[in-house]
Amino acid sequence: MSAPYAIRIVGDPVLRKRAEEVTDIDAELVALTEDMFATMYEAPGIGLAAPQVGVARRFFVFDLEAGLGQQVLINPVIVEGEGEWEFSEGCLSVPGLHFDIVRPKTILVRGIDLDGNDVEFEADELLARLVQHELDHLDGVLLLDHLDDDERREARRTIRKLQMGLQEPEPEPKKSFFRFR
Repeated sequence: MSAPYAIRIVGDPVLRKRAEEVTDIDAELVALTEDMFATMYEAPGIGLAAPQVGVARRFFVFDLEAGLGQQVLINPVIVEGEGEWEFSEGCLSVPGLHFDIVRPKTILVRGIDLDGNDVEFEADELLARLVQHELDHLDGVLLLDHLDDDERREARRTIRKLQMGLQEPEPEPKKSFFRFR
């Protein structure tokens, strides 16, 4: 079975727009989240933001396989963050590349779940990173925006070569790497 959606990659304008707030949680949104989970699992990934499937709305789906199961977070906001944690991140919207990115280690997040309930939770390490990564997508920010100028230039060169078929993607690291979607 193929994924219901193609994942948008760097260069697609929807990835650079701030997504609009979700105002109605309806059957259409529920169906969209189900299709996003199917797309995410096939990728395979642990999180997928709506803009990555061409939908400029403020929500994302995730499943860390850590006892939480499938989760949807609508109109998320990071209330506070503390500490630092460097981790190698990759993204299907920036295919074939991964970078060491420093982000807050612990965050407090608020949003709405798929049942329309207000939710608030503290996240640390991998879950905190996932939320921050997906929230970046909702704000039109890509992984490349966290790099210094030289790293960004080199990444863009590599992306062009990959897109033209002049270079093979780098093998993924065996440790401390998750591909965020």
